Amino acid sequence: MSPAPHLSSDQRVSSDQRETDPLASLEERITRAAELVANLRAEKADLQAQLRAAFEDRDSYRQELDELRSERKQVRTRIEKLLGQMDLLSTT
Repeated sequence: MSPAPHLSSDQRVSSDQRETDPLASLEERITRAAELVANLRAEKADLQAQLRAAFEDRDSYRQELDELRSERKQVRTRIEKLLGQMDLLSTT
């Protein structure tokens, strides 16, 4: 875009500054957007790692719960057996 011949040099500079300012503004917005994208990607990676850890914890807790339920069942069976033997002793 060539400057209009009837404009003074001060008017041309002013016109150039107006064209540069929107470009600088655009550059700033793009830079902020790129930083935001980088921050969001880092946050996403962190959240994915936290989610994986939570799933691992969940699986570990489920396994522990299954083991405790199995142990409780065994203890219940043993106690019922002992109670049955005590009943036999008390009836004789």
